[in-house]
Amino acid sequence: MQRLERKNDLDWLVKWKDRQIIKVVTGVRRCGKSTLFAIYQDYLRAQGVEPQQIIAINFEDLDFEDLTDYKALYQYVKARLLPDRMNYIFLDEIQHVEGYEKAVDSLFLRENCDLYLTGSNGYFLSGELATLLTGRYVELSMMPLSFKEFCAGLADDGASLNEKFERYIRSGSFPYVLRYGYGEQEAREYMRGIYNTILLNDIVKRLNVADVNMLEAITRFTMHNIGNRTSPTTIANTMTSQGRKIDPKTVDRYLRGLTDSLLFYEARRYNIKGKRLLASMSKYYVCDVALRSLLVRSQDSDIGHILENVVYLELKRRYPEVYVSQYGTDSEVDFVAIRDGAPVYYQVAQTTLDEQVLARELAPLRQIRDNYPKYLLTMDEAFGEMNYEGIQKRNVLKWMLE
Repeated sequence: MQRLERKNDLDWLVKWKDRQIIKVVTGVRRCGKSTLFAIYQDYLRAQGVEPQQIIAINFEDLDFEDLTDYKALYQYVKARLLPDRMNYIFLDEIQHVEGYEKAVDSLFLRENCDLYLTGSNGYFLSGELATLLTGRYVELSMMPLSFKEFCAGLADDGASLNEKFERYIRSGSFPYVLRYGYGEQEAREYMRGIYNTILLNDIVKRLNVADVNMLEAITRFTMHNIGNRTSPTTIANTMTSQGRKIDPKTVDRYLRGLTDSLLFYEARRYNIKGKRLLASMSKYYVCDVALRSLLVRSQDSDIGHILENVVYLELKRRYPEVYVSQYGTDSEVDFVAIRDGAPVYYQVAQTTLDEQVLARELAPLRQIRDNYPKYLLTMDEAFGEMNYEGIQKRNVLKWMLE
């Protein structure tokens, strides 16, 4: 079975190759981190790297169980290092090694070691990395397949772009779903397994959650409300009104667990006028909208929120900073994406063929008086590419394929 191409992620590894810094790949479970390492190792061999120069260990493989002691790991790798050449060391699911940072730091001191790590985000988070590896690493945050990657992996069966998108949001963007051609029901069963593993292993165990039913209720609420402003207090009040009392601090702790596991992303609010982040009422987006259908009964009216979620994930792939934004006190722009201090504004709508809807969606963008790019993304095909006084209207599916 041919591996799915992950060109952007592979390019990132190639860019950092042979540099004296630790390369760390994080991402939600089953998004393709281990496969990316395998693709990169193929690339290295194609570039003339000898097999003996590559030391690859996956700590979920029982063959390496004896190496979950950091001293044993260090001795194992040290014994296989070639003194006169660069050694490429891949440590997959390194969180299974208690004290792994001691072995990694010792290998890092050697100039002929190029280090690559992955870890489950339930145990292997940016905050912990900053402490354990003391600023000696760069991080690639992997995501499930983009729509462009998903389309590239589909068999050419003549399906339209809209039909491909429908499959993308129903079957899911996890690589194995596409790679093995799962049908919708099989995909749901596969993703149910991913969801349960994330919830139980990455959140319940890590946070010592006693009331799993409450955690699931909060997860379901957050799934249902993707794209809506919310806060721990809002969620706590909703739960209490349903007869399930919970403290906002506990809700905040659960939300941190949901975002640390990368099941959800928190999109903070950005004030365009003041050019500053706001402290409250963030929005949350799920890492794969097909996971949402496991917990929430979808309706046709949800497509706007689903589309907004997909666009947010695409912007996260393209820009280092992505926020939901507002102009003044009552005018919202769906997203502001920032690179090197320069913002780009995005408004998302299912359709704006109705003139009143078009006017409503353009209004917040028109209030912004700077000269940075402004986009209106819709599913419209007829009159999909338009320009309204500098605001570019684009077909969102074609935009995602760029």
